[in-house]
Amino acid sequence: MTNTTEPTQPHILWGTPHSLYTGKARSCLIKKGLAFVERCPSHPDYKARVRPAVGLVTFPVLETPDGQFIQDSTDIVTYLDALAPSAPGKAMTPSTPVQLAVARLIDGFGLEGMLQVAMHYRWSYRDEQELFLQTEFGRGLYAGADREARRSAGRRVMDFFSSSLPALGITPQTIPAIEAAYEELLEALDVHFQIYPYVMGWRVSIADLGLIAPMYAHLGRDPYPTALMKKRAPNVARWVERMQLPNTPDGEYSPHVADWLADDAIPATLEPVLALVFKDWGPQLAVDAACYQQWLDAQPHLETGHLVNRSDSRLVHPTLGMVSYTWRGVQVQRASAMHGLWLFQMAQSAAKAMPADARLQFDALMQRTLGKDALALRLSRSMERRNNVLVLR
Repeated sequence: MTNTTEPTQPHILWGTPHSLYTGKARSCLIKKGLAFVERCPSHPDYKARVRPAVGLVTFPVLETPDGQFIQDSTDIVTYLDALAPSAPGKAMTPSTPVQLAVARLIDGFGLEGMLQVAMHYRWSYRDEQELFLQTEFGRGLYAGADREARRSAGRRVMDFFSSSLPALGITPQTIPAIEAAYEELLEALDVHFQIYPYVMGWRVSIADLGLIAPMYAHLGRDPYPTALMKKRAPNVARWVERMQLPNTPDGEYSPHVADWLADDAIPATLEPVLALVFKDWGPQLAVDAACYQQWLDAQPHLETGHLVNRSDSRLVHPTLGMVSYTWRGVQVQRASAMHGLWLFQMAQSAAKAMPADARLQFDALMQRTLGKDALALRLSRSMERRNNVLVLR
């Protein structure tokens, strides 16, 4: 349901500061200048009203002034972009074809392609940031004044989350490659943010919102990776701060029009970032697509609306089994990620819908950034989100 009127009451963002996906929704609300309050799941209304409405124990959830409950950060941004206040230059989703496809690619990469590095730096360095993590996980579970009770609540769930590292392909053998890839990305982004305040130029977009998800909650807020970011890429650290502010306060940039680049152009400094997106997310997407196709081939008569899952369980981030592939010279085994494939599908759809002249420009960009193989991946059936879960279209 699209809302085209300006809300008279604030939105409620249900989530936590340390939640990756909440970070995307929060920055969208901030940058749009929309009134909102943020509440943790420890608030009694979460159990009483939010969880029954969504049908899952998950966040973020946006509670709208007219009583809707919207789950998933991408769906939240889509909803917020349809609000009337976003009309005069505040839309986060580019309308020109090349910029739209690139923004969707980086959005998906941030949300899913960087999940591995975000979880690595949170949990592989747990000893260096134990008290912080206890407090932050406890913040979402315990609302009282007892500090030890909050920390204890955090400890009860931390072992569960830290145990997910093998399923994400994070092992002693892969960690050096994970860290090397992240440091290369930090370097490329630091060069870009020296020149532009945002990913697509002078105006925030869904590309920023996708990247801020791991870059704020995990990599720019947890103590160990935050120190690394500030030491290695201070321009990236400043961008993380900027994404939490309604306006750009930096005086370092020359006067400019607060918009994306003219003529559907992509900043030249973004091309090395895109090359890393394809280098590091491309192999993962290829094996996920193969796993998905194998699942479809084994059940050729699945109906529209069937859960994308091996069971009847309703999961926000379903998997169809383990996959194995070579990446940066190491062997990776991890659970397939269908949510990432769904996000990539959006970028592919944007590329497919381009007019001929834009397609020439986009194809040249893909040639320069080695993205043609990834964009050539094809799914025999597309996916969509329905009732907060992925289903076959």
